[in-house]
Amino acid sequence: MILSPIDPKQPLQPEYQAAIKELVSFLRSGVGKNLHSVYVYGSVARKRAKPHRSNLDIIVVTERDFSDTRTTVFNTVRWRFQKSYPHIKDVNFKTGLLSDVASLDSIFSWGFQLRHCAVCVYGEDLSECFGDYEPSWEIAKQWNMDLEDWLAVYRKRIAQAKDDTEQVVAQVQIAKKLLRASYGVVMPRDRNWFDDPIECGKQFLRYHPDKQVEIERLAILLSGRLIAKRSVLGIIDSYGLWLVKLYKKTEFRIG
Repeated sequence: MILSPIDPKQPLQPEYQAAIKELVSFLRSGVGKNLHSVYVYGSVARKRAKPHRSNLDIIVVTERDFSDTRTTVFNTVRWRFQKSYPHIKDVNFKTGLLSDVASLDSIFSWGFQLRHCAVCVYGEDLSECFGDYEPSWEIAKQWNMDLEDWLAVYRKRIAQAKDDTEQVVAQVQIAKKLLRASYGVVMPRDRNWFDDPIECGKQFLRYHPDKQVEIERLAILLSGRLIAKRSVLGIIDSYGLWLVKLYKKTEFRIG
């Protein structure tokens, strides 16, 4: 099965059009001629964003490194958006150098993300450098073999969360990662690709129906409902580590 890219001609949701236009304008001013291209990915790119719940996820590709000004530029954007666009929960940035993004070594990382998960909103569209993709283990492991690191980071964040809001943010993020990683491990057999975490969990259960309870618990975490810390940590320690072992087992088998 050939995966279809997001249709760049389909307009973004009206609630986000002005924000993205202003964002591009600010990046052009703040980064200058070093700015190569800008992309939107995630729910906004797929036109499924929910005001006051969804983040605006942005990829910034530059000709050269701009680490000396990057923090200032991005923090200024976040500050301005909090005031001007309160329906945008947060602005997340990923950065890449043109030489790395357009490299053959990045086919299953940058290449897949730009081709299948993002929409170019400024500059030369690098997704055109890459061909069509089929669901494969190479894609699945590229996006999910870091799961063990995610579990360690978010286990600590949840355990040390100072208030309910901080905990909920962390548990939603790790639930998204676990649900998407769940589908990733069966993607080579299912021959498809899903980004929506709930759909990922649903499709995963077709191959692992014995994990129904765990997937339902992850859906509760994803909903934003505050759950007792010990219960959240229990899911990470049990299901999370089981999934890590399954990835390692699959990698050993497929390579």
